[in-house]
Amino acid sequence: MKKKEIILLILILFIATFFRLWKLDSIPPGLYPDVAINGNEALESLKTGNFKLFYPENNGREGLMIWLIALSFSIFGVSIWSIKIIAAVIGILTVLGLYSFTKELFNNSTLQHYNNPTIIALLTSFFLAISFWHTNFSRIGFRAILVPFILVFAFYFLFKGLHEKRTLYFIISGIFFGLGFYTYISYRFIVFLLPLVLIFEWFIYRKQNLQKQFLKFAICNLTFTILVALPIGIYFFQHPQDFIGRAVPISIFTAENPIKEFGKSLILHLGMFNFYGDGNWRHNFAGSPQLFWLIGILFLIGIFFSIKELLASIKEKNCSLFTVHCLLLSWFFIMLLPGILTYEGIPHALRTIGVIPVVYIFAGLGAFYTYKWFNQNVKSKKLLILASLIFLLMTATLQFNKYFIQWASHPEVKGAFSSDYVKMGNYLNSLSPEIQKYVIVNMPGVPVPYPSGIPMPAQTVMFIENTKFGQPQSIYLLPENLDKIKLDDKKKVIVPMKYDENLFNELAQKFPQGKITRENEILIYEIK
Repeated sequence: MKKKEIILLILILFIATFFRLWKLDSIPPGLYPDVAINGNEALESLKTGNFKLFYPENNGREGLMIWLIALSFSIFGVSIWSIKIIAAVIGILTVLGLYSFTKELFNNSTLQHYNNPTIIALLTSFFLAISFWHTNFSRIGFRAILVPFILVFAFYFLFKGLHEKRTLYFIISGIFFGLGFYTYISYRFIVFLLPLVLIFEWFIYRKQNLQKQFLKFAICNLTFTILVALPIGIYFFQHPQDFIGRAVPISIFTAENPIKEFGKSLILHLGMFNFYGDGNWRHNFAGSPQLFWLIGILFLIGIFFSIKELLASIKEKNCSLFTVHCLLLSWFFIMLLPGILTYEGIPHALRTIGVIPVVYIFAGLGAFYTYKWFNQNVKSKKLLILASLIFLLMTATLQFNKYFIQWASHPEVKGAFSSDYVKMGNYLNSLSPEIQKYVIVNMPGVPVPYPSGIPMPAQTVMFIENTKFGQPQSIYLLPENLDKIKLDDKKKVIVPMKYDENLFNELAQKFPQGKITRENEILIYEIK
């Protein structure tokens, strides 16, 4: 690496770190139950030593994120921040991985169009560093953030191995590809993408009369992928319901008209980058495009030139150029499928998280070609450089403002991350141990444990209790189980998870000696 390149990469990683760590303890606020259960099960795994390949509760989750959260707890202690920091570090490393992969992808003597792949790699990683989409998921704690991380490093080592012809890189790549099956359900679509890449590379090696060497490398890569993925593969073979259970209820194939739903979902997902994005405040600034509009234009320019280069590679019989752009375009459409093949909550930024790396590669390509055009048509090079710097600074500033100012302060965001449940947990933690505490879970959700347990929303309150006591101190009841509250000489506090006038009336009838009070914005029923 040249000194200037190192400085620019360090600057980009600094920006990525700032975007992912600044005010991490308070933005986003609260703790969504789907993340809280990861924390609860990580703590349980630490206590029991039972680290599962697959955690079947809440429709099932692959284990890698929970293992990493457990590691964080063992280092930093049990807290919301300890969950978030794992996602944040993964997000930062993904920026580094995308830089490395993009540079390696275009670093080929046969790709004369890209005589400076470093510029494309720097632009791509910068756009990812300031991305609202990637920054948001790097600060929540969803296991899906592992998908782009695994993809960029798996393909980086694969292409490094292909270019340098070293077996070690194929082994490392295979380990990453195998680990991906422990991340998130949408990663499984890699089974369509990886074989395509290997088939394309086969023709390149055959042209060099290196078929035997390629077969050795490919077998090595696939062997380590299979070996690493084998334990969870055996688990799914023994528990097939866990393999498909999460996807079936929202699949277009369960809809009344699958073809219609497919068409609708396809259009919405293709339009989410530039027109209308995910409407969930937890995933996005609801409804806004997934890409900042200027980066969105560069993304479209990048796709246009990628298709153009693909067609040119066929005409010129340039196998390397064909492989690069066929990979990028295939990656884009294959990793969109987890969203396209569903009909609920579309377009869906989380299910399609696997497209993030390639989307920003297209944006980087678009920026590269745009700068190249201006460089050829503008006389003042100093003015062009100044305009480029202003553009980069402006996009970073506007993305910062969108996430940390506009989105973070929006009233919908607190509700999206269940901040009231965190307040409830903190209130329960503040009570004297002599007080009997009951939480009435009058919110809908998947029962934990399934099928007769307490609905998912309680996981947030339970986790907040875990942060202080290591285990929940309250008794969690469904509204129909109020009879389990027994009167004795101890003071009791009953906390419904949401206000329900009928529930409070029922409590008043059962326990007339109690009263409704408000503590820290939380309505409770207190029995002395």
